[in-house]
Amino acid sequence: MEYRFRPSDRVCSQEMIIELEGDIVKKVTIVGGCAGNTVGVSNLIQGMKIDEAIQRLKGIPCGYRGTSCPDQLATALEEAKSKLIGEK
Repeated sequence: MEYRFRPSDRVCSQEMIIELEGDIVKKVTIVGGCAGNTVGVSNLIQGMKIDEAIQRLKGIPCGYRGTSCPDQLATALEEAKSKLIGEK
């Protein structure tokens, strides 16, 4: 399943494309943002269960913004998981 997410305008990334295989994160592509960080986070959660990725990423701040690209990725994964459960 592919899920596309538009993050909050409080972060640098513009879109997150998530590919899931069941409850496993198969691939994440983050458009925009700090390339080293977003590619690094994407590679680190590849092959990880959705719930574990959410737990590790949720709540990470970026300065004064109150959110971050990893935090927004956690939100995207929560939405994708909800959609995945709804399709069953």
